[in-house]
Amino acid sequence: MTYAEARRRLPAWLRRRVFTFETFIEDSVSDFARSLPAGARLLDAGAGEAQYARWFPHVRYVGVDLAIGDPQWDYRRLHAIADLEQLPFADAAFDAALHIVTLEHLPRPAQALAELGRVMRRGAALLLVAPQEWEVHQAPHDYYRYTRHGLEYLLAQAGFEIEEIRPAGGLFLVISRRLLNACQMLPWLLPLFAPLAVLAAWLDPLDRRKDFTLGYRCLARRS
Repeated sequence: MTYAEARRRLPAWLRRRVFTFETFIEDSVSDFARSLPAGARLLDAGAGEAQYARWFPHVRYVGVDLAIGDPQWDYRRLHAIADLEQLPFADAAFDAALHIVTLEHLPRPAQALAELGRVMRRGAALLLVAPQEWEVHQAPHDYYRYTRHGLEYLLAQAGFEIEEIRPAGGLFLVISRRLLNACQMLPWLLPLFAPLAVLAAWLDPLDRRKDFTLGYRCLARRS
C-alpha cells in the first residue's frame, strides 16, 4: 500500500494527525506563499508533479525537475526538465525558491545548492525541506539524509544566510510514522495502528530536544 492509498483511506482530520510530515510541508509551503508579494518570480527546484503550484496563483511560478524520480508521476505541468546543477536560467532570475524533499535525491547537493543560489537574486528567500529519519524512496535516486548541522553547512557554503531551521517534530512523530510504515506492509493493521499513531503524535511535545525528527524546514536568504 502506498502513502497515497493510505491517505485516501483516512478522514481528513485523521490524515493531518497521522501524515504529520506531509502536513508540516504543506503548512510550510502555505506560509511561504503568503509571504511572497504578487508578481514575484518563484522557482520550484525539484517540483515533481508541480503539486505545490496551487499555493502560488499570485506569483510567476516556474517548476523544474529532472523527471526521473517516479516513473508513474505526471511531469507535464513542469516548465522545464533540467538537471538542478545546470539550470537553464540567467543569474538572479528569481525572487524566491522552493526546494522540497529533493536534496536527498541529488548526488552532488553542494553543487546543486550553489546553482540554485546563482539563479536567485540577492536577498531572495528560499524554503527548503529535507528528511532526516526517512525510508529509502524513489530508488535508486536516493542518496542522503540530513541533520540540521549538515543543512546549515551546505546552505552557508552555497551563499545563503539561514533565518530558521525547524524540526518536523520529534521522537514520537517518528514512532507514529513507523506505525504507518507497518500498515504499508500489512494493510490489515491500519484499524489497529492508526489510533496508536495518533496517540504517539499527541505525545510528541514530551520530546523537547527533537534529535529524532522526520526532517527539517529551512528558511534562508541569498546573501
